[in-house]
Amino acid sequence: MQNCPYSKKTFRAAQLAAPVMVIGALLLAASFTGCGYHVAGRAGNLPADWTTIAVPAFKNDTTRYRIEQRFTTAVVRQFVQRTKYRIVQDPANADAVLHGEVVSIETDPMLFNATTGQVTMMLVTVHSKVQLIGAKDEKPIYENNDMVFRDEYQISSDVQSFFEEQDPALERMSRDFAAQLVSNVLETF
Repeated sequence: MQNCPYSKKTFRAAQLAAPVMVIGALLLAASFTGCGYHVAGRAGNLPADWTTIAVPAFKNDTTRYRIEQRFTTAVVRQFVQRTKYRIVQDPANADAVLHGEVVSIETDPMLFNATTGQVTMMLVTVHSKVQLIGAKDEKPIYENNDMVFRDEYQISSDVQSFFEEQDPALERMSRDFAAQLVSNVLETF
């Protein structure tokens, strides 16, 4: 070892690194062979001959004004952004129809101001139903009768600020709902 330009530590490090490099090369090779993984939302679980999906306005069973419009718009946006399908409103012009219903919306206090006792943060929970049906055979492709989404928002003591904060929370919730719904439909879980 006296004529060797490397120290014993360097030689030992090279001996230990060799198995790690082999494992890394095997993992890299396995990633190129397509071991069954795919990007979410790109699976071909829906019928191949579908080109159009109708998303009529969701039904609103709550007293919350226009919440069904937020959810419908968010779902349409997700389908347009993440799929190849053309989205229409009229079920007569589609290969499939996605029906949605906002069943309930609840608000619950989460945090209180220790000094005043006023609520400072609320939790909003939305329950919904969704069903994707093939237009030709009216066979359900995807169905979830209790899709639940939750989000929280701050509350100000000022009444005007309360309503300004609630709208962004409902907007975030509608986007989260739509992203999850489209993922579920595409993956048919």
